[in-house]
Amino acid sequence: MKKTQRSSSSGSGKGKGKSVNKGAKAARAARAERSAGKAGGKVGATLASTMASRTVGTGRGQAPGRKPPERIPVRGARKSKVKARPPEEAAAPIRNKADLAETRALAIAAMEAAVDKRGLDPVLIDVSAMGSYTDFIGVVSGRSDRQVDAIAESVSATMKAGGRPPLGREGTGTGRWTLLDFGAFVIHVFYHPVREFYDLESLWIEAPRVKLDVPPEATLSQPDALYGAL
Repeated sequence: MKKTQRSSSSGSGKGKGKSVNKGAKAARAARAERSAGKAGGKVGATLASTMASRTVGTGRGQAPGRKPPERIPVRGARKSKVKARPPEEAAAPIRNKADLAETRALAIAAMEAAVDKRGLDPVLIDVSAMGSYTDFIGVVSGRSDRQVDAIAESVSATMKAGGRPPLGREGTGTGRWTLLDFGAFVIHVFYHPVREFYDLESLWIEAPRVKLDVPPEATLSQPDALYGAL
């Protein structure tokens, strides 16, 4: 009986020892997991801070108080070596003296063609030195609407025969005003009362006048006689 009790007591002691060992192992494993979790948290925090520091200046994770960059760099992009061109200044029109003299001669020929059709008070204005859209402006009057059209046709035909047809024509058929545009010079043919009403010459009062050979019959001595036809 004593041997049986001893054996049973020894067996129960061994079972208690095994259970104690299992509990100790479980406790150690739990402590190890907690320490690993803390270490992992520290590593995660360190990694997050490192990534945040690397992204500063690229627009992501921008540090407070720092201005954003003007341009976001592109990975792999090469810096352009092309230099920006300076703004080009508008080139001033260069007028050759020979070309200007030729234009003056053509404008005088156009005014003479107007006088041949009994045009009144021809005036040729030199605006070449004033930065205008043209070099010469001619103004001439007609006594009636039919004469205005006749003068315009005479000027146009004369210049066309010389190889310089008008580039544009306005007001044809109205009998009050016709504009002939030859590019380097323009010719205005007015019915005389309309010419005095608009007073185009006063717009270029400071521009020099080109001398023309005006016959006495091309000078209007009694302009008031034409106002009855308005």
